[in-house]
Amino acid sequence: MTARGTLVFDLDGTLVDSVPDLAGSLDQLMAEKGLDAFGIDATRRLIGHGIPNLVRKALEQRGVDVGDTAPATDVKRFTEIYSGRLSRETRPYPDVEDVLGRLRAEGWALAVCTNKLERYARAILADLGLADLFAVVSGPDTFGVGKPDPRHLTETIAAAGGAAPAIFVGDSEVDVATAKAAKVPVVAVSYGYTKTPLDSLDPEALIDGFDALPAALAKIAMAA
Repeated sequence: MTARGTLVFDLDGTLVDSVPDLAGSLDQLMAEKGLDAFGIDATRRLIGHGIPNLVRKALEQRGVDVGDTAPATDVKRFTEIYSGRLSRETRPYPDVEDVLGRLRAEGWALAVCTNKLERYARAILADLGLADLFAVVSGPDTFGVGKPDPRHLTETIAAAGGAAPAIFVGDSEVDVATAKAAKVPVVAVSYGYTKTPLDSLDPEALIDGFDALPAALAKIAMAA
């Protein structure tokens, strides 16, 4: 049976609020290095380009000269800490499970395209009871590219079957840039981790809650 279309979702800040576990992991790393903790609010502002970038930015803000990339030992240690608490406090946003279930029942193929490593994304979705909803879960290690490279999104769409229309749902300037580079319509959610006012980036739709997603999809379909 041909899918109605393909819906691809970012993970952190779109489907789940993972900041508490990321912040706890980052603060443990900082403590081990004798540096001040960040806490949830400050960590939220660092998220968006994957773990190496998170660690690099954190070290820079604590006065550590790291150049263009975070030291591999620090990234490795962060991933060791984080892998032990992936879903300790991470939870889906309100209405995510119900709306995803309804969209899948309506015939949409669902996929995840995240800058979190694939195995971590899969583990979180499984722990939260969401894994069976998705045909594909891709991280930057899945196809060898990560957002904002448009190939991360286009390869995810293809792996999910490629049914048109394909629409991306995300929470950040990285997600909007990825979708636009891939020439894929994008629904932006306002409740996530963006550092830029999303309405200034001209997404096809901007929603304040996940329950508004079906109406936004209908709007995009009508415009097409």
